[in-house]
Amino acid sequence: MLRRLSNIFRVPDLRNKVLFTVFVICLYQLGANLPIPGVSWSQVALLEAKSSSSGVLGFLNLFSGGALTRLAVFGLGVMPYITSSIVIQLLTTVIPKLTQWRDQGADGQKRITQVTRYLTIGLALLQSTGLVYAFHGHDQALLGFNIDLIPKFNFWLGLFMVLIMTAGTGFVMWLAELITQRGIGQGMSLLIFSNVVANLPSGGRAVWAEGGPTKFAVILVVSVALLVFIVFMDQGQRRIPVTFARRVVGRKEMGGNSTYIPLKVNQSGVIPIIFASSVLYIPVLLSNILPWAWLTNWVNSSLHPTSFTYIAADFLLIFAFTFFYVYIAFEPHQQAEQLRQQGGFVPGIRPGEPTEAYFSKMLSRLTVVGASFLACVAVVPSIIMALWNINRFPYYGTTLLIAVGVALQTMQQIDSQLMMRNYEGFLKK
Repeated sequence: MLRRLSNIFRVPDLRNKVLFTVFVICLYQLGANLPIPGVSWSQVALLEAKSSSSGVLGFLNLFSGGALTRLAVFGLGVMPYITSSIVIQLLTTVIPKLTQWRDQGADGQKRITQVTRYLTIGLALLQSTGLVYAFHGHDQALLGFNIDLIPKFNFWLGLFMVLIMTAGTGFVMWLAELITQRGIGQGMSLLIFSNVVANLPSGGRAVWAEGGPTKFAVILVVSVALLVFIVFMDQGQRRIPVTFARRVVGRKEMGGNSTYIPLKVNQSGVIPIIFASSVLYIPVLLSNILPWAWLTNWVNSSLHPTSFTYIAADFLLIFAFTFFYVYIAFEPHQQAEQLRQQGGFVPGIRPGEPTEAYFSKMLSRLTVVGASFLACVAVVPSIIMALWNINRFPYYGTTLLIAVGVALQTMQQIDSQLMMRNYEGFLKK
């Protein structure tokens, strides 16, 4: 293993990419731990101690690596970009102009990327304004209690904080694109990976302090089992064989080769989990806006991570959103039509509508397995929390899903570059 790792540093180009990626991640972590001027450190410590028991803020804080509760320069982290990417991807199927850009190839993708950037800045501006207001003693909707992180608040200080956090989001977006272009791996995914992994030591320490060594050991064993299960499921795929018919173009005979279309069991990643958490967050916000006592009481008693109502709703929403996202990301009609235009066909299946029906059937079967896998991994930690009454839990299900997926993707990219240069691959086949 050490010899395989040393191969990375024997290739100058690959070594520079890895070192550049590590440098950018370190720079990002510096900004995630650098609070904006005007924030009270004592109040930040109090908020960090209580946010781990808050399902809403705790989940949002997971993707920022703790920067959210510190009101750091990169306090919003990658969440605005994730949200805008999801919104644009959903709108692509309903807005004709976006659909046209998607079908234009690289040029159209550049335009979609530019729209995503503008939407990211807009969302960052709105979210930073809301967070500055919330953390100035109005965070009842996030935690159920009020903590003033900005004791010397005034209009100009608030405007300064909003601008700093919005600019920080733009800078994070630029850092992610730099990693993708000049580093190794997918930039935004690696920044999320660095955030969730950075929270693991403090999360484990919190579980030890609240549950004791025995419960901590059991949770550790469960986490390792989930890790193995996630790796197994993440690599699972259904390969649909495809054959291209022979045709003559000029004097050349083309086609006749066979390949396959890989359909992953887990095609949606952790996006359904993010969707489900966002939907479950809506009643929390409404309970602090609408003057309905019954809604507030129901949210406080039933809508927290240790309640079985929350667990059941989370499971069902993740299951439903997995189907929703997969059928948007992989459109059977579009795939069947594209395959027909290229002169390809699935052996034993006629081109056109029969191929589309076959794709839909295979996709439905795989998505049932993938949705069940995602939902189970996401709710297992919540079930443990509910049974043992542990509130300070570091979301190992979501954390492991993100960490394993990004790590495998990055390792595969490193491995392919090593194999191109005639070095022994990092991953064993």
